[in-house]
Amino acid sequence: MATVLAIEPYAARSHQAWLDGLRTHSRHRIDALTMPARKWKWRMRGSAMHVAAEIAHRDPPDILVATDFLNLAELVGIGPAWLRRVPKLLYFHENQLTYPILDESERDYQYAFTHLTSALAADRIAFNSAYHRGAFLDALGALLRRMPDHQPTWAVEALTRKSAVLPLGYEPDAVAYRADGQTNGDRPLRILWNHRWEYDKDPDTFVAVLLDLAGQGARFEVSVLGETFRTAPPVFARARPLLGDRVVHWGFLPDRRDYVRALAEADVVVSTARHEFFGLAVVEAIAAGCYPLLPNRLTYPELLPPDLHERHLYRDPADLTTRLAWCAQHLGVVRTSDVASAVGRFAWDRVITLYDTLLDDLLSKE
Repeated sequence: MATVLAIEPYAARSHQAWLDGLRTHSRHRIDALTMPARKWKWRMRGSAMHVAAEIAHRDPPDILVATDFLNLAELVGIGPAWLRRVPKLLYFHENQLTYPILDESERDYQYAFTHLTSALAADRIAFNSAYHRGAFLDALGALLRRMPDHQPTWAVEALTRKSAVLPLGYEPDAVAYRADGQTNGDRPLRILWNHRWEYDKDPDTFVAVLLDLAGQGARFEVSVLGETFRTAPPVFARARPLLGDRVVHWGFLPDRRDYVRALAEADVVVSTARHEFFGLAVVEAIAAGCYPLLPNRLTYPELLPPDLHERHLYRDPADLTTRLAWCAQHLGVVRTSDVASAVGRFAWDRVITLYDTLLDDLLSKE
């Protein structure tokens, strides 16, 4: 059993869940050093200095794991000497090369270069999906070719060789059930939207589809969950009174038990995202028994086996509206559809083998 120091400078809810799953299920001993999820730009610029001071007098671990909010190259340069010797894994939850922003001309590529130098300083890098890995490496090549001279395009091949895909995990015991009476009664279709209340999840399209569906006279309820930050998309404030008594839940459920029950009581989980590197919220909803309707883009085709794509991946908002109307008319089919088994491979007790195998490989090459 190896000793692993895991550094998470931005312990947002999903990042903390990833770290907790790793600590719970790995056969190695995982010691964690975390910082609160505040001011992500400051975290990327300053967390290496804080971490260097925190670990200055620690005994060296066997392996160091860091996430993408840490400037790993900077930490190696200013931290204790043992950092040069210890094998290092950098894990990408997201990246600042392809994360969508409202005005592309305002993208600060300094953060992209932080990702590049951090990845070069690591012995292995891992992404939460194959889609994420491909998008990052493609965008990195395009960025480096924009440099006026001395283009380090060799870095793309170097990072490709040492890259891996390590999916996020979920706890099956927490979500793999359906509420009593879920398949009975005359309750209308319950539609779930359980994403962050931010523009990159495209809530405008989701609300437009719901209002179109209501205009067609479809019977449905809606459960709109997900974490809300300082500012929420204005469309939600406009939509709430328009949806009226169709609303069952509206807003973040801080208690995990309440959240899981809301997943289990829903019939269909919908995503309209324009950005998704993995999709843990969707995976958890499917594992809880929801019938997924997901866009045929981003990471979503990767979450479901190919034989389910035609049924569960939609082309555009009009197609999504049509599919939801069908679901409202075929409740028995929707509520007895077994898609949960399709995401069982993402349960922590299964994906941990991928993590531990990679950690073992790092240790063997120390």
